Amino acid sequence: MSVLVFAENWDGNFKKSTFESVAYAAGLAQAAGGSVTAVVIGNVSADNLSSLGTYGATKVVHYDGADVNHQGVASIVAQAVQAAGAKYVVFNGTWKSKGAAPRLAIKLNAAIATEVVELPSSTAPFTVKKKTFSGKAFAHVELSSDVKIIVLSTNSYGVKENAVTAAVEKGSGSATEKDNSLQHVEYQKTSGKINLTEAELVVSAGRGMKGPENWGMVEQLAEALGAATACSKPVADIGWRPHHEHVGQTGIAVAPNLYIAIGISGAIQHLAGISSSKKIVVINTDPEAPFFKAADYGIVGDALQVVPKLTEAIKKLKG
Repeated sequence: MSVLVFAENWDGNFKKSTFESVAYAAGLAQAAGGSVTAVVIGNVSADNLSSLGTYGATKVVHYDGADVNHQGVASIVAQAVQAAGAKYVVFNGTWKSKGAAPRLAIKLNAAIATEVVELPSSTAPFTVKKKTFSGKAFAHVELSSDVKIIVLSTNSYGVKENAVTAAVEKGSGSATEKDNSLQHVEYQKTSGKINLTEAELVVSAGRGMKGPENWGMVEQLAEALGAATACSKPVADIGWRPHHEHVGQTGIAVAPNLYIAIGISGAIQHLAGISSSKKIVVINTDPEAPFFKAADYGIVGDALQVVPKLTEAIKKLKG
């Protein structure tokens, strides 16, 4: 039974989230008794296409169309599903996949489960565990349609190697003009920084930093750890930090191994966006701050004094 996975690329390169979704598809194929076909859209080198075999893809179908939007992705993947006779389709948790997956569900009249965190507990009936209520709870949902669509929650399954030889072939078909009629006018890309959605370590700060002029110490701590930087919504709203660093229910949801919150009170909207973090460290002057209730470790103190000392200790530890 074929499992199809949309292997998203960025300017011809794959990221951790893509490898994670391919690895999940390989685990699903093993449970369901089938093989994995990865669908790639855009200009990607032969070596990069073949690299998907490292994570369990036995076949890679490569389609043209570098600037395909959500609807266009759904159109191409629908053609691939029908060509392969696939019964399962896996997407990663990025914005393009989250936009394409529900559109594909409509095209195929398929059931869809988003924010999935584990392989199915049962394939007959097909039952998966997913996050719900903004990550504050889990639900076990049953999909009963002929074709089933899974959108994997980022950093939930992990990147697991399952090396096989991937056969690469050219896909026949493309997005129709109607499906690809929406055009992107402008992209604003960050460079030289760790992607927040894929970061395993995140250092985040809020109004407790007292002003943007103190943000250098946050960046120095992040650099010492090899972490991504983030911020609370109020900090982004008042212009201390760019909005692409805003973490929370209305910003970016993260699931790092370690999340350090500096001078953030811990409003429920912020907690909803970081609840999947494996370990949480809180630094705050207020011992009654709500964030301490969610923390694994806490430091009560002035961030302007604590953070430089923490950075110095980490640098010393790393030698």
